[in-house]
Amino acid sequence: MFGMMPPLSNQAEAAITPSMGYAGSALTGQSKIDSDNVPRPIPNSAVILHATRQGNQANPPPPATSDYIVRDNGNCSPRYMRCTINQIPCTVDLLTTSAMQLALLVQPFALPHPCEEPIEVVDFGQGGPVRCFRCKGYINPFVKFIDQGRRFTCNLCGYTNETPRDYHCNLGPDGRRRDADEKPELCRGTVEFVATKEYTLRDPMPVVYFFLIDVSMNAIQTGATAAACSAISQVISYLPEGPRTLVGIATFDSTIHFYNLKRALQQPLMLIVPDVQDVYIPLQSDVIVRLSECRQHLELLLENIPTLFEHNRTADSAFGAAVKASFLAMKSTGGKLLVFQSVLPSTGIGALSAREAEGRSNISAAEKEAHKLLQPADKTLKTMAVEFAEYQVCVDLFLTTQSYVDIASICVFPRTTGGNVYYYFPFSAISDTAKLYNDLRWNITRPHGFEAVMRVRCSQGLQVHEYFGNYSRRIPTDVDLPAIDCDKTIMVTLKHDDKLQDGSECSFQCALLYTTIYGQRRIRVSTLSLPCTTVLGNLFLSADLDTQFTCILKQVASEVATAPLPQIREHVTNHCINILHSYRKFCATVSSSSHLVLPEALKILPLYTLALVKSTGLRTDGLIDNRSFWINYVSPLSVPLAISWVHPRLIAIHKYNIEEGEESIIPPPIPLSNEQISDNGIYLLENGEDCLIYVGNSADPGVMRQLLGILSVEEVPAQFVLQQYDNPLSKKLNDIINDIRSQRRNYLRLKICRKGDSSGMLFFSNMVEDKTSLGLAYVDFLVHIHGQIKSKMA
Repeated sequence: MFGMMPPLSNQAEAAITPSMGYAGSALTGQSKIDSDNVPRPIPNSAVILHATRQGNQANPPPPATSDYIVRDNGNCSPRYMRCTINQIPCTVDLLTTSAMQLALLVQPFALPHPCEEPIEVVDFGQGGPVRCFRCKGYINPFVKFIDQGRRFTCNLCGYTNETPRDYHCNLGPDGRRRDADEKPELCRGTVEFVATKEYTLRDPMPVVYFFLIDVSMNAIQTGATAAACSAISQVISYLPEGPRTLVGIATFDSTIHFYNLKRALQQPLMLIVPDVQDVYIPLQSDVIVRLSECRQHLELLLENIPTLFEHNRTADSAFGAAVKASFLAMKSTGGKLLVFQSVLPSTGIGALSAREAEGRSNISAAEKEAHKLLQPADKTLKTMAVEFAEYQVCVDLFLTTQSYVDIASICVFPRTTGGNVYYYFPFSAISDTAKLYNDLRWNITRPHGFEAVMRVRCSQGLQVHEYFGNYSRRIPTDVDLPAIDCDKTIMVTLKHDDKLQDGSECSFQCALLYTTIYGQRRIRVSTLSLPCTTVLGNLFLSADLDTQFTCILKQVASEVATAPLPQIREHVTNHCINILHSYRKFCATVSSSSHLVLPEALKILPLYTLALVKSTGLRTDGLIDNRSFWINYVSPLSVPLAISWVHPRLIAIHKYNIEEGEESIIPPPIPLSNEQISDNGIYLLENGEDCLIYVGNSADPGVMRQLLGILSVEEVPAQFVLQQYDNPLSKKLNDIINDIRSQRRNYLRLKICRKGDSSGMLFFSNMVEDKTSLGLAYVDFLVHIHGQIKSKMA
């Protein structure tokens, strides 16, 4: 069941030739590469035990997509921080030659494996945690104590500090403090310090949840309002208990409706704000109240809202004004603003027009400047979002829509305030209500903190170049996060400002100051120390494929709104070619030019590159909102979810074994190719957000009935809700989907697809190994890469 990571080999590479398969096995065909033997991800169901350091050296992390248990013995868990290369190039020239990127992916609140030890909390008392006087880095396992422990040298800036008198301890024969293994901050890569008053500008904020619900005609008629009210009503019981939890609620169409939730009133009192150009709040108090004092009123109101507005004929939406008014109510406290929006904002502050329709009416102009539709329409909403972040208000958007809502413009709120965007298009009250509830429940129950500030420091010779993610910044060195949760990832690109010493180690430290839901100020510190090298081969040997590709994906997502798509697709392909060319030219042991030589650590990079080129975000035929959502979804995405978002998992569910005793509930994946899809088969494809079940035209009616409750493909419903029927096949399918949902921490939208209609086209658009208008077939792409490398070598 358990497998240890294999040691890195010095000759780890794969060679592919037109007459050779991957791994060098002889094939009969002389004209092309055998598609069965090209590099593909190899699933590993065994749990990997990973010690972060071995023999006083950094231990390369397991793949981000694998199942692993971490023992933190100096370096932080790779869940919290990963580097694209696990040996750091000593010079910028060496990094440039490799063509790889040097970056960190930081996920400070990442969920640990259930078998891992919890992060230890360290309280230094009124003096606060020990820090470097010069760079303000925090005490960690890699500072070097000298002079019998009376001083220590900072591993980040090299400054020699006096050890505080009450923190002094003698050194052992090995030069380590005698108490190092007893102090978490000296033997663990991740610890949490209790923050002192100097880290607090004001009293810790209460836990505020404000719900803002669209009650315009479209939202009422599609059932979106009822679904939102039902979801909120069900999750109230999951909100933190105690006097610090405050709630508020408002609704909006062309006007804004606040509700007085004060206990003394017999029922909630509606207060209407008709001015959507210069908004205000009708009450300074009683709009946001303690949950313990208004629970019954809130439940009654949520039950009545759909009925109260059931005859509403107002089609307009004052989204911008409603969000602004809600912010005014929250300004003194901060907190989470959860917005349920169904139509394009059409009136009041930040009103928008249907830009997508304008783009369709002028196709030639739209193709040339399509990326402009992926940018916010104006700066009004962005200016508001920056103010929200300043006052610690985080906005989450739940878009329950059946039409264009200009995601590019309205998503500046979650992008700037550390929030999320959830997209249900086209919204169906039948099939999406359960997902809306589960998304909302996870949003408020997952580990999270408030009013956070994050900074990444690194050793002399390197510096932080840029941050990518959902955040705002008031000063260049810090990332401001009104809310931070276990799913949020920040990408940190690095650059050299000096040479590093060969054989030394380079340290990275992420410090996150935040408020817990219980009102405590904490500093979560994660430290990673990696060896430096002057050998180019070591960079390829220690490259982290998943992290490298996720960084490429995030940079592409940040460029899609500002550059033409053909240019981005070419850039992505050339990036892959340049990396493989560098390896071929300087490191490969195979000399024949007829071989395509791939470094073992990056052998799947061409496949992931091809999948990215064909992804929704880089297609011209997709809806603008779908592409805008793709960009916004990628921004805070973690490494494991980034891989599945671009390269989905495909399994044949008509073939699975229903016998007990299998090591993994989920069957092994099959290649994303049309050749793998049989007309009599049933397949499941998932990308971490959506789950498509494809039913072949000749699928066995008996199997269809057991799995899906239908007897023929013609009975495939437009809106599908998974049921568990009384048979082993149905139970197995439910177990698989539930296990995937658990892995992805996402409820997944389910859709049944069939050949010959739009659902079938959606399914087959994910077959990234096949030739499309956007890219070559996988085998041909490898031949193309080989040709480009040979051309560069010549």
